[in-house]
Amino acid sequence: NSNFVTVGNSGTIYTSSDKGTTWDNKTSGTTNTLRGITYANSTFVTVGGSGTILTSSDGTSWDNRTSGTTKNLWEVTYGNSTFVAVGISGTIITSSDGTSWDNKTSGTSKNFKGLTFGNSTFVTVGQSGYILTSSDGTTWDNRTSGTSNFLYGVTYGNSTFVAVGDSGNILTSSDGTSWDNRTS
Repeated sequence: NSNFVTVGNSGTIYTSSDKGTTWDNKTSGTTNTLRGITYANSTFVTVGGSGTILTSSDGTSWDNRTSGTTKNLWEVTYGNSTFVAVGISGTIITSSDGTSWDNKTSGTSKNFKGLTFGNSTFVTVGQSGYILTSSDGTTWDNRTSGTSNFLYGVTYGNSTFVAVGDSGNILTSSDGTSWDNRTS
């Protein structure tokens, strides 16, 4: 899709068709805060407060989806033919199409705020330095982060996962399993 889409407080959605130079406000149909967004399989998926999930094929018209949870969702990504969303209280949900969602067991009640997919692995990070990994979005394994600080974000690039959090924490991993603390 040639549109850029960003989301925010009170159901805010903006799109740009000119590579981010100008932005147009779109109607989301919700007043819940929207926190994460991804694009895959010709579908935008955004997640947010109270289990809100919206989908769109063009970034302009949005459809409300049933997430199966009332917990706040923080992030969404796509990999291995699966959308995965994470949130508070250990919430993890998955979907093959962005429309129908299934709850998964994370094995924890910790809050998750960061999520990425890379190297055939989903990685989510959050409260108390928790890191979980999964190859399919269904079965999750707890990993040792070496920190008890909240981790807020994680991404994958150049064959490396990078997670960031409170107190200047930066962690790196080549496989999502073993993590090294870096000096910020």
